[in-house]
Amino acid sequence: MTHRRAFYFKFQQHRTQLKLELETRNPMAAKDGGDVSSKIALYSYWQSSCSWRVRFALKLKGIPYEYKAVNLGKGEQFTPEFEKLNPLHKVPVLVDGDVVVSDSYAILLYLEEKYPQRALLPADPQRKALNLQVASIVSSSIQPLHMLSILKLLEEKVGPQERLLFAQTNIEKGFLALEKLLKDFVGKYATGEEVYMADVFLAPQIAAAIERFKIDMSKFPTLSRIYESLNALPEFLATSPENQPDALH
Repeated sequence: MTHRRAFYFKFQQHRTQLKLELETRNPMAAKDGGDVSSKIALYSYWQSSCSWRVRFALKLKGIPYEYKAVNLGKGEQFTPEFEKLNPLHKVPVLVDGDVVVSDSYAILLYLEEKYPQRALLPADPQRKALNLQVASIVSSSIQPLHMLSILKLLEEKVGPQERLLFAQTNIEKGFLALEKLLKDFVGKYATGEEVYMADVFLAPQIAAAIERFKIDMSKFPTLSRIYESLNALPEFLATSPENQPDALH
């Protein structure tokens, strides 16, 4: 082996070893090669605000994934194949290798633990708790009360006008609480100058409130300012419903 060839061989060995070390320290360093993140799949529906939260978080963290559309209108969530992933028959569901996680709140906490780059929870304990509180309010006290299945049942029982009024009343009740909760912490975004988990939950919820339920956001100036900032983010726009593969235009 010539001196030049020996040098090249050692250089290639060193390069390979360095790449392996980087991938060990940071799993996402391998994303271009697909060794880690290529195995992530997200079962999503374009209009689902819960799915939107996860799409937004994945985009912020720079984690590529395979989009697997589940047509809720056609009942694809009730197929035997999907039931194996989530017996509750709801999206989103994240599959990361052998790990299957359903429920957007659980998915985001999993992503934060497994892929800590671009943290969605601040280090400060008070602001971390605030972000989790906002996420909980949206995911447990607002969004479930305007789920399609709930609204369909209401329409059958009491009529379409009551359906809309029920959704609007509960959204506004939640938004009023969020206004009061965030007023002393808000910056450009919900809890300061960085986008965190509170924003990831708020942005799709506010979008749904405006577009689907005709909420007058002038009643909620703090949330309106937050949404204006978030609506300018490329990561938010790229993950919006109309930009998804299964979107109906």
